Amino acid sequence: MASSLSRPIAIIAGAGPGTGAAVARRFAQTYPVVLLSRSASSLDPLVQGINQNGGSALGLPTDVTNPENMTSTMTQIQNHFGADVSIAAAIFNVASKFSRSQFLESGPEFLDSLEATARGASNFSKAVIPLMLAEGRKDTSHGERYSPTLIFTGATAAMKGGSGLGSFAMSKFAVRALAQSLAREFGPKGIHVAHAVIDGIIATEMTKGYKDDTPDAKIDPNAIAEAYWFLHTQPRSAFTQELDLRPYCESW
Repeated sequence: MASSLSRPIAIIAGAGPGTGAAVARRFAQTYPVVLLSRSASSLDPLVQGINQNGGSALGLPTDVTNPENMTSTMTQIQNHFGADVSIAAAIFNVASKFSRSQFLESGPEFLDSLEATARGASNFSKAVIPLMLAEGRKDTSHGERYSPTLIFTGATAAMKGGSGLGSFAMSKFAVRALAQSLAREFGPKGIHVAHAVIDGIIATEMTKGYKDDTPDAKIDPNAIAEAYWFLHTQPRSAFTQELDLRPYCESW
């Protein structure tokens, strides 16, 4: 069983290629990281890479929209790290279903993205916050400990709904609303809750060929990871609740 002075962990939901992988590698420089994704195949290369580079990573295939699955995952985490494990940082980076459709032409699936995303963000938050509260109560006299931090990855659609993007925007609005509410409820208890608006195209394998003729026109996932680390290290006298990132050439 881990001692109360053992290192806390960081947990990333949505640890696939791009932002999730970059955040995982950044936080693995300081913490053991637990990586969650629906598919083990997307976790294995990232886990292997972190472990080979001197970090400590545990990958757990998890459907965060399923509360029983999320509960099982937390039990596995406690079995692996000890019953008194605490969480220093938790990042909800699960992608919402993106589809463009005209409202009057949409069917019952219009609400699928909202329901899945809202349920996933809620299940994840409910699972990690108790272990973040435990981290906040720990003795920091034996070394610096940052405030436990819960970060939600958002998008432009969290701020404004676009034509044909009602389903996607509703899901992003929901996560932003949850982040604001949790910040007001748990900020006074020492948990830093932040929402990050990622306003632009992220540079990944999937976006190769888009805006490649303009240098730095896409957001570097490693820059997002550094911004998240900055949020995590903020003193509790100056928490940022919302941060937005966009390329210099992005219109907004």
